[in-house]
Amino acid sequence: MPTERITFSGHDGSQLAARLDLPEGPHLATAIFAHCFTCGKDIPAARRIAARLSAIGIAVLRFDFTGLGHSGGEFSNTSFTSNVDDLIAANRYLESRAMTPSLIIGHSLGGAAVLKAAAALDNIKAVATLGAPFDPEHVTHNFAEALPEIISNGVAEVSLGGRPFRIGKGFIEDVAKGQLTPSIAALKAALLVLHAPRDEIVSIDNASQIFLAAKHPKSFVTLDSADHLITRAEDAEYAADVIATWARRYIALAPPAPPPGAPEGVLRVSEADKNGYLTDITSSDGHHLLADEPLAYGGTNKGLSPYGFLSAGLGACTSMTIRMYARRKGWPLDHVSVDVNHNKVHAQDAETAVGEKIDTWRRRISLAGKLTQDQRARLLEIADKCPVHRTLERSSTVITELAE
Repeated sequence: MPTERITFSGHDGSQLAARLDLPEGPHLATAIFAHCFTCGKDIPAARRIAARLSAIGIAVLRFDFTGLGHSGGEFSNTSFTSNVDDLIAANRYLESRAMTPSLIIGHSLGGAAVLKAAAALDNIKAVATLGAPFDPEHVTHNFAEALPEIISNGVAEVSLGGRPFRIGKGFIEDVAKGQLTPSIAALKAALLVLHAPRDEIVSIDNASQIFLAAKHPKSFVTLDSADHLITRAEDAEYAADVIATWARRYIALAPPAPPPGAPEGVLRVSEADKNGYLTDITSSDGHHLLADEPLAYGGTNKGLSPYGFLSAGLGACTSMTIRMYARRKGWPLDHVSVDVNHNKVHAQDAETAVGEKIDTWRRRISLAGKLTQDQRARLLEIADKCPVHRTLERSSTVITELAE
């Protein structure tokens, strides 16, 4: 995915370091991603979720909060409120680029921050949280032993995840006042709560409290055995897929007009996993599919194989053609299904060049309804008229060129 490295002004004027992950195809919507407490924009979960969203046309801005990562400012002077204000500043920056966000996603304390920020942003139509605490003060248990020193001296250095951070008294006082119930109840956006039952950092009780405080539309999805940081690639990809599918119901993904000479638009096929074969397929009208190879051939089996898509195209076209003809004739066809099998395996054939025609597709068509034998025979003939069938039977030309 194309990525812009940018900076914008945060709540106090400090320059915040950010990445804007852009779709390789049409830009259909924009999202903001807020990272967890003391994490950063480049944690694996943020990268993977941004990649999956950009694959379906959603640009994602992820940035380091003030005093973290490559952003300016002093972390000891920040608070939960300053994180919320940084999110509002990020929203303002995107508006200035005519990329007004409609989706906002937050992980852990970032999830609590997006709930607070979204209540103040009328342009946000969908909010997703991952492992978010219901009470922002929950984060203080990570450095409970240092609380007396922080309160006494105004600041103390603590170790979090093996790294030193200076936590100020203002942060402690601010999170103690960070009640989310009014903000959650005031949300004008759809809410998706994702949480792992075995999360040892933020218990799943927090997800229940967030969910109960929200008005509809709201949804809850379990992340099963994921850890709090969603470190496993498969967990991050699952979360991203769920967010992407859910968000389509609430944010506008209006496709651009198809280019000349391509009446059905352009399919963008983009590698999603360089270590395997998982591939994103996005159409210019906003549809998203996954292609992959079976486990036996080094894939992760998360989508149809390339030959599987060919068979699917033949089966779908056959079914639609039969339905179209029966509808036009007024025949009592209640249901049609098509079983397709193909005698090739893509992963084997990709390494060999065979000049002669060896492909064989077999279709088994089931027709339900009070049809006469003549009608059934005619519909079987019509199946051979489907455009994909004709395309497969005749020679085709593929023109290939290298993109600049």
